[in-house]
Amino acid sequence: MLIWFTILAGIAILPVFLKTWFPYFGQDFSYIMKCIVLGIRLAKYKRKPFYSILDCFLDAVKKHPNKTFIHFEGKAHSYSEVDKQSNKVARALQTHARLKEGDTVALFLGNEPCFAWTWLGLAKLGCAAALLNFNIRSKSLLHCFSCCGAKVIIASAELKGAVDEVLPVLRQQGISVYLLSEECSVEGIHALSDNISQASDEPLSPDLRSNVTFRSAALYIYTSGTTGLPKAALVTHERVWAASFIQAASGVTSEDVFYINLPLYHSAGFLIGLSGAIERGITVVLRRKFSASQFWEDCRKHNITVMQYIGETMRYLCNTPKKDNEKDHKVRIAIGNGVRLDIWSEFLNRFGDIHVRELYAATEGNIGFINYTTKIGVVGRVNFLHRYLFPYTLIKFDIEKEEPVRNAKGLCIKAAKGETGLLVGKVTKRSPFVGYAGNQQQTEKKRLRDVLQKGDLYFNTGDLLRIDSDSFVYFQDRVGDTFRWKGENVATTEVADILTMVKCIAQANVYGVHVEGHEGRIGMAAVILEEGEEFDYDGTFKTVANYLPAYARPRFIRIQSSLEMTGTFKMKKVRLVEDGFNPSTIQDRLYFLDSDKKTYVPLTEEIYSSIASREIKL
Repeated sequence: MLIWFTILAGIAILPVFLKTWFPYFGQDFSYIMKCIVLGIRLAKYKRKPFYSILDCFLDAVKKHPNKTFIHFEGKAHSYSEVDKQSNKVARALQTHARLKEGDTVALFLGNEPCFAWTWLGLAKLGCAAALLNFNIRSKSLLHCFSCCGAKVIIASAELKGAVDEVLPVLRQQGISVYLLSEECSVEGIHALSDNISQASDEPLSPDLRSNVTFRSAALYIYTSGTTGLPKAALVTHERVWAASFIQAASGVTSEDVFYINLPLYHSAGFLIGLSGAIERGITVVLRRKFSASQFWEDCRKHNITVMQYIGETMRYLCNTPKKDNEKDHKVRIAIGNGVRLDIWSEFLNRFGDIHVRELYAATEGNIGFINYTTKIGVVGRVNFLHRYLFPYTLIKFDIEKEEPVRNAKGLCIKAAKGETGLLVGKVTKRSPFVGYAGNQQQTEKKRLRDVLQKGDLYFNTGDLLRIDSDSFVYFQDRVGDTFRWKGENVATTEVADILTMVKCIAQANVYGVHVEGHEGRIGMAAVILEEGEEFDYDGTFKTVANYLPAYARPRFIRIQSSLEMTGTFKMKKVRLVEDGFNPSTIQDRLYFLDSDKKTYVPLTEEIYSSIASREIKL
């Protein structure tokens, strides 16, 4: 009797014991069980015949054909309608573009439903899709198109002007250009809309994609890097599945309504958002671009329960005027990355008890984290299963030399608990690093060898993280030649190349600087002028405006007499980053990109104060 009493007493106090000594046990256990279930599903899908995200979509069409898949600008498109429309796209492209299994097609489209059914149509033909950033132009556009090996580009009517700029080169290379328009008078551009509308919407044979496996290329998603030009990360069908599971791991159910206002050419919008919605069989509310003033109104109007964000999204929402009905919505989960601790807290205080699922991941990477707990300010949590399946470590990193610290044996040194280190993920069959299409040099740069033992191979994330004594993971900063602004990665070498096109600029060293109250780092350039030349305010502005999207244009320019170099002739940036752009502490001439005046102007202390007080919007 005493034994049973003891057992019952132990069971009774167990919750108290766990909450006191293991406060996150319940959340850890729940997340690990979800991962096990999802892992079993993925293993099942990878068997022959391979079950793709397209197959999942087709099953959803059978299960609930009339359920709204995409709601866009007042119109609802059901699963069945999107399926039939994708059939028409596939048949039109099969007939007129002669597409076949294994081909790659570049999509140059904005956020609209045709993005979804065009991609699905390509998938039905067994084709991979390269998702082009609709902000890029000229040299970058041609580079992105060529490195994925595509022979066909499909563009929206709104982007015809950007295509016109590069059309001579595309025609010279034998590229077929199709415009989602009913007519086009430009020679070399084929209007596709009529062909689509006239095509049959009957299902296509699965035999058209019979050779597609989980290792086949599904997508090319572009990420900036040290080369200066975007790199095409090869996304396999297995990776599509893994990313689509993030919604499930975050607690999204088949009854939720998901709000996408991030670009569909991004991993977040496409893989986590659109593909994740297919995996869950839910409704997506799609918006062309983010609007802080309309955000909560959209959420209330469409009964949105899951939102996506980047750090800037939450900051913009927190900067909107306060209203009495701010907590009058059904949003319960927010999935994203890059939010600051103070903005995170303010967001929850203003808009209610929303489960923020902060992520850390890279499109091409083999390691990622998700904050499945209620702790604010972290990107994830260490657990035994995750570390076993996807081995990773933090190693000591020399910021000045921009390289890992190695010991006398030539091996990297693990960062201590609580110490900031470079995150590296071990390359294994379960966690591969596929690399970048058409860029073996940059693929090799991301490979780090002899990390913990001779002969091992790791993926270098290029990011500094920290793991505290309670096993929580914190993102600290990026290293190398890329910084992040407005939710976009900016490659410094690309910006520098554009700046040196300006007649007066001989050399340029581009970097990102912190601005109080903003996430990420804004672009700044230290430049050397050509001998005998003065800084050309208007010419510099016209060049960066013509060749760079708004988020990549350097807002501050610093005129120097020489650029500091390392022993291997790399431009030093650490001190420049630390100096910032304060005219009262910098002796060099400084200039500010004035968007209203469409030129660069001398950076005065008055302008600096206006930026600090946020009177000038960046």
